[in-house]
Amino acid sequence: MNICLDLSAAVHQRAGIGRYTRELTVALTALAPEHTYTAFFNRAAEARPDPAVAALPRLPVPWGDKPWRLRVMLAHLLRRPQDALLPGVDLFHGADHLLPYLERIPGVFTLYDLTYLTAQQAHTTLNRLYLTLMAPRFLRAARAVIVISESTRRDALSRYPGDAGKFRVIYGGVSRQFCPAAPHAAAAVRQRYGLPERFILAVGTIEPRKNYEALLAAYRALRDRGQTVGLVIAGKKGWRSEAFFRQLHDLGLEDRVRLLGYVADADLPALYTAAEVFAFPSLYEGFGLPALEAMACGTPVVASNTSSLPEVVGDAGLLVSPRDVAGLTTAIEAALTDAALRADLCARGLTQAGRFTWEATARATLQVYQVVLGSGAVG
Repeated sequence: MNICLDLSAAVHQRAGIGRYTRELTVALTALAPEHTYTAFFNRAAEARPDPAVAALPRLPVPWGDKPWRLRVMLAHLLRRPQDALLPGVDLFHGADHLLPYLERIPGVFTLYDLTYLTAQQAHTTLNRLYLTLMAPRFLRAARAVIVISESTRRDALSRYPGDAGKFRVIYGGVSRQFCPAAPHAAAAVRQRYGLPERFILAVGTIEPRKNYEALLAAYRALRDRGQTVGLVIAGKKGWRSEAFFRQLHDLGLEDRVRLLGYVADADLPALYTAAEVFAFPSLYEGFGLPALEAMACGTPVVASNTSSLPEVVGDAGLLVSPRDVAGLTTAIEAALTDAALRADLCARGLTQAGRFTWEATARATLQVYQVVLGSGAVG
């Protein structure tokens, strides 16, 4: 098979989906090297593929995000096939919220979440309208739809029951690089980024869905209670982040919170390990990969009790309502100060993280490809 995957998020270093698609591709090439794996991506001139992706055959297109989305939309609405963009391809995996309109090439589509419907504040108006219009068309056009959690499957079933037979739940995994780092590595990353000796860590783009305003309020309360621990956020500035920065100023925390921006994957295991607690108060997650990575590094996790996070974290972390600032404050403080609780969370977290591997993700995904090419449908 010549399997073409949309790796736009990976080559443009977008968190979440970028990690998912890169790790899936690496695992697929290791699991079934007899197949050809081709990288598709847009904004070709700006692409920065890492070595694992750069080694693959490529089918890039030059268009920016909006022009490319517009082309795909018009192709679906006008029924104009885009197969010519993918010469020699046997199957296309739309893994970046898009599925070109394909006449001869079967398509698989990954549905990460339905935040454009369930958490509309997490999207710009244009993006929300686009996905509301196009996602049903992508689902209808796909031969199979991979959903990355039972939570996403439930949401999809309630909104798109007619496509229920196509849905297949396949969890993401955690890379082997995410494991407790040696003390010298944790110390080195602390020095490299100018981090305090003790800190709470959050990882993810600064945007409304991540609910960092609640985290800032909880951190302010912890400071007021005498906790001198720092707060570190690793993630790019995203859309609609103005409220976060306004609250950061209003709470007088600008000199207390370290904003690292994008952090290279190579530094993340040591960063997780160096943290006292990993806080993940997100309003909605299709899967919640950072929580899994933190557990794999032996860091106590405090996370939301919503969407997919109970599936990922299980009983290995402290789960609280993302709207409950007092509960979030109490949970973080307990994870910071209760030695027995910390030890228990670390042990449970390592066990829970071990249940999710990219090899298992790749194996299940490959089965979907084989079914699609063999019978034309999943379900």
